[in-house]
Amino acid sequence: MSEDDASADSPAETPKVRKGDPKRNRGNRTGFTTGACSAAAARAATLGLVGGEVPQSVVCRLPMGKDVTFVVQDGRIDGEGEARIAHAVIVKDAGDDPDATHGAHMTADVRLLPHRAGEIALLGGAGVGTVTKPGLGLEVGGPAINPVPNRNIRENVQAAAGELLDHDGLEVVISVPGGEEMAKKTLNARLGILGGISILGTTGIVRPYSTAAFRASVVQAIDVAANQGQTRVVLTTGGRTEKFAMRQLPELDESCFVQMGDFVKAAFLSAIRTNMKEITVGAMVGKLTKMSQGLAVTHAWKAEVDRDILAESAREVGAPPDLVEKIRAAETARFAAEHLAELGLTVDYHRALAKKAIRSLKSCYPGDYRLAVLVCDFEGQFIVRVEEDEAR
Repeated sequence: MSEDDASADSPAETPKVRKGDPKRNRGNRTGFTTGACSAAAARAATLGLVGGEVPQSVVCRLPMGKDVTFVVQDGRIDGEGEARIAHAVIVKDAGDDPDATHGAHMTADVRLLPHRAGEIALLGGAGVGTVTKPGLGLEVGGPAINPVPNRNIRENVQAAAGELLDHDGLEVVISVPGGEEMAKKTLNARLGILGGISILGTTGIVRPYSTAAFRASVVQAIDVAANQGQTRVVLTTGGRTEKFAMRQLPELDESCFVQMGDFVKAAFLSAIRTNMKEITVGAMVGKLTKMSQGLAVTHAWKAEVDRDILAESAREVGAPPDLVEKIRAAETARFAAEHLAELGLTVDYHRALAKKAIRSLKSCYPGDYRLAVLVCDFEGQFIVRVEEDEAR
C-alpha cells in the first residue's frame, strides 16, 4: 500500500461488494522478493568469480527451501587477479502484486578477500537503505537487509563459492539502481530506513495482493516508536487521515504516527504489547463505521459497511425518518455523511459514530491505555475529536 492510498480513506472510491456477489478477478501470478533476487544475483556473481564467467542463468535456493532458476543480466567480470569483481543483475518480477520494487535491478558485486578464510562480508550499496533508528532488529548504521534474506544471501554465496572459502573470504555488495526513488513509495523513511529500499522476504515468494508485508510494516512502525521511548501512537487509515492527524497533533514526533491502513487488530495488539499509554485513531466515516462493527480488518473485500449502524446514528442525532431509511439502503457511508451535512448535523453525527467506535475498540482490545478518535471529512478537514470518557 502506498502512502497516498486515497482509496483507503474514501469509501466512495472503493467498489462495493455485496454478500453473494462474485469477487473481482484479480491476478494470481506469484513473484519474488527483493531478498530472493539479491540472493540469486549474489550466487551468480560468486559463480562468475570462481569459474571465470558469470552464468546467463542461476539456480537459487529460496529461504523456503525451493530451488528456482533466475535469468541473469549484465553478467561480467571487471579487473584482474585478486582485484577482480564479478557483477550480476536479477530483474525483480513481483508477479501480480502491486509492488514499488517491481522491475528493480537487484545487483550483486562480489570480490575476493584474500587470506580471510570463510568470511562473507555482506554490504549495502547504492539504493539499499541504511538503518538510522533502533527497533528494527538491525544494526543502526548498517544496511537494511533483513535477517532472513541476509542469511539466504550468505547461504547461496557459500554454496557457489565451494572450496574457495577454505582459504579466502568474499565481499558481497548488494545495490539497487534507482532504489532511493523507489523507497519514497514505501514506509521506509518513517521506519528510519534512509537512502533506499529494504531487502526483504521471509519465504522468497511474493503472493499477489499479499497483505502480510503491509501488516508487518505496521507492527514494525509501532515497535520503532516504542524503542524511541514514545508512549503515544496515532493510528490512521491512510495518507489523508495521517496528514490530518499530524496537523491536529503537531507536538508529537513523526514516529508516533503509523498508517495502519485496514489492519486494526494488528495495530492495536502491537500498541498494547509495547505498552502505549495513549492511542489516537484518525479516520473518516467509512472506516470509523467498520471499527464500530468490531472488524479486525476493514478492507472492502472483508466486509461491507454496516448501514444499520449508520442509520441508527443518524436517528440518534435527529435525522428525519425518511432519510434514516435512505441511509439504511444506501451503498456507501459517504451518502449518510453528505446528507446529514445538509441538515447541519455533521459534528453530532460523526461524534455518535466515534463513540460507537471507541466502545467497540475498547471491548475488542482491552488494555491500560486511553483512546481518542479524530474524525475528518473527505478533504481531510477536521470534524470532531472524541475522548474515551465521552463514550462511556
